[in-house]
Amino acid sequence: MIRVFTMGFTKKNAEEFFTILKDHGVRKLIDIRLNNRSQLAGFTRGDDLKYFLKELAGIEYEHNLELAPTKELLKKYQRKEISWKEYEEEFRETLESREGLRSINQKDFDMSCLLCSEATPEKCHRRLVAEFIKADNEDVEVIHL
Repeated sequence: MIRVFTMGFTKKNAEEFFTILKDHGVRKLIDIRLNNRSQLAGFTRGDDLKYFLKELAGIEYEHNLELAPTKELLKKYQRKEISWKEYEEEFRETLESREGLRSINQKDFDMSCLLCSEATPEKCHRRLVAEFIKADNEDVEVIHL
């Protein structure tokens, strides 16, 4: 069984965040945010997060923009120019069209956690990425933290 976790950092303090990752045995955190350098990200800012993960939990860090939405798509949704359903459809098409994801190996995601900012997965692209990774593979279990 391949386990893929997802988590948003919003509404979590640093202690909760790192404890959740450690308690679930996460080996690698894959940051799929388009912008991981925002001042609003606090302890989850790119280089800071990479350092904290390694030092506090022995977890590897990767920032993967191939799994992030495009700026244009994100702006259309944020400006309410498109619905969540339309966003989902466009984002899935974007994932399907990306060359680097065509031959995705689910095993590369085992015990990894997809990170985004949204507190819950329902209206977050990390859920869509997890579904893309799972795509027709019953050996992949997605766990939203």
